[in-house]
Amino acid sequence: MNAIFFSQFKGPLSVIDIPIPAPTNDGVVIKVEATGLCRSDWHAWMGHDPDIVLPHVPGHEFAGVISAIGSSVSKYSIGDRVTVPFVSGCGKCGYCLRGDAQVCPTQTQPGFTGYGSFAEYVAINNADFNLVKIPEALSFATAAALGCRFATAYRGLIKRAHLTASEKVVIYGCGGVGLSAIMIAKAKGAIVYAVDINDAALKIAESLGAETINSSKVDPIAYLQNLGGADVSVDALGSKATAGASVLSLARRGRHLQLGLLITPDGLSEIPMARVIAWEIDLLGSHGMSARDYPEMLALVATGVLNPAVLVKREVGLAEGAKALAELDSNSLGGITIIKPNK
Repeated sequence: MNAIFFSQFKGPLSVIDIPIPAPTNDGVVIKVEATGLCRSDWHAWMGHDPDIVLPHVPGHEFAGVISAIGSSVSKYSIGDRVTVPFVSGCGKCGYCLRGDAQVCPTQTQPGFTGYGSFAEYVAINNADFNLVKIPEALSFATAAALGCRFATAYRGLIKRAHLTASEKVVIYGCGGVGLSAIMIAKAKGAIVYAVDINDAALKIAESLGAETINSSKVDPIAYLQNLGGADVSVDALGSKATAGASVLSLARRGRHLQLGLLITPDGLSEIPMARVIAWEIDLLGSHGMSARDYPEMLALVATGVLNPAVLVKREVGLAEGAKALAELDSNSLGGITIIKPNK
């Protein structure tokens, strides 16, 4: 099968032929019909994730069709249309049994703990616990866009920050995570402010209903504090600057949601803790969403309350996807890029 492959961090990204994986007894092999290009994949290539063993195939948000199945899998069959949360749980620990597989201590992640979805086929273990069937009406590209960024934003805003209608929310960073958060917050009835320096990304944010702030021209902290501060802030980029600014944009007793992976060498952020203490600010994280919670989100997509398809702005093949991955940190393209391995 063809796959995007690298043998050293920050090294060449090549499309090469490697063997098709075989399923474990409790696993399946999925023919990848669509896979999203995410900033987390760039982090993987840069060497920011300690779980990655070289050589490696990246890619972690995808949808496709089951092509092979292990002997102990009972809930799924060859030909089923499926997607998978980017975190796969063991299905046995206390966290998994409570429905919190996204924080499973022995979790696996395609594209991080093993070969990922930037390939024609990908293997997933513990299939009965981790797979999610997708309806025929949902395209593979849209389903792939749900896997990491959209699900992370959904669970973060709805289940962690408990966002309610009419609350003010500010979202720093208008990439895939940020745009997903804008759509979800608007669907919830919130008043949304989007902060970025990329005019193309801000234009998409505005089309989703956000009031936009170009932080290279306007100080978003001062702007939001003049409005009384935000009830919820989201750092969807992941940097010391955006994490700190996000907290400082909050009203008293506000909630800060960290969605973006911090790109600092030590993974630490300069959170203004004096403000956190004095204003009783909550600091929250979101690490994806377990398969158990997908039906609620998929129902909102099916009814049109959420429409992640509008976030997909381009579809490319593996060769162009490899080039796009290397340029991900510097490009000015807005929206989500989907890789079609068979294109």
